[in-house]
Amino acid sequence: MDQNSIDHKTLVANLTDDQRLSLTEKSDLAGLWMTASHVVGLLFTGVWITGSFEFWQVALVLHGIQLVFLFTLLHETSHNTPFASLFLNRWVGRICGFVLFLPAEWFRYYHLAHHRHTHDPKHDPELAGPPINTLARYWFVVSGLPIWKFHFKTLFENALGNVGYDYLPDAARPRVTREARMMLLIYSGLLAGSLYFTTTTLLFVWIVPTILGQPFLRLYLLAEHRRCPHVANMLENSRTTYTNSIVRWLAWNMPYHAEHHAYPAVPFHKLPAFHEVAKRHLQTTQTGYTAFNKDEITALMGGKRREQVL
Repeated sequence: MDQNSIDHKTLVANLTDDQRLSLTEKSDLAGLWMTASHVVGLLFTGVWITGSFEFWQVALVLHGIQLVFLFTLLHETSHNTPFASLFLNRWVGRICGFVLFLPAEWFRYYHLAHHRHTHDPKHDPELAGPPINTLARYWFVVSGLPIWKFHFKTLFENALGNVGYDYLPDAARPRVTREARMMLLIYSGLLAGSLYFTTTTLLFVWIVPTILGQPFLRLYLLAEHRRCPHVANMLENSRTTYTNSIVRWLAWNMPYHAEHHAYPAVPFHKLPAFHEVAKRHLQTTQTGYTAFNKDEITALMGGKRREQVL
């Protein structure tokens, strides 16, 4: 079949029953093994920092990158796909959201709205806010400052009961409010405990690293949809980025992003297999995140203002 004659719906419809069963098979073992590998990585850099070993300042950045990329696990749990167990999906998501100051219950509905209206300027909540149409705006976004403002604004608004989002069902609003209040209560307790015991441990193994790591996550996330066409076909409006195994591990295989949007029920450990099925139909790809951001900077420096630039 000609590459340009197929969309994501046709791609999924053409899968056999056996392919569907195999591709959507969830696994607690795969999810726990992957989670354990991330925990080991965080323990390694965490001990490096707290032990003040040589070049511990480098460890701050490495630790921070691992922390902020827990966002990709939070993202996976919003689809209930990293584990077969609903309990594990819910609680791992809550822990990741807590680390990132991003309420998991709220994020699930926000993200599912993104999937329903992917790259639709009028309805995709991820496209809200000022467009990136200048180099200054690009670097401001990459700095992480706008996303931190968004996280804390969302957290406090939810805690105050200001949860009138179009994508949030009425039945979920009390849960979203309770979640934000509980998060703020625990944050307050941790802050009070740190002050009481005059310890800076949390500052150096959590707060400072996440600030340092956030720009790396922004550079990664920009590649998912930016400069993609505003069309309904997920094989066009989402970008798969070819990268190395370390980045794929760090991001829970989400560089296969067009595949994820085409068939969100496919868990992280099955995305490489689905990529083999979908790769000849992908219409928006890039080789590496450095290449993507280099192209982005070049376009912005050239003053190219295009409709699809968001």
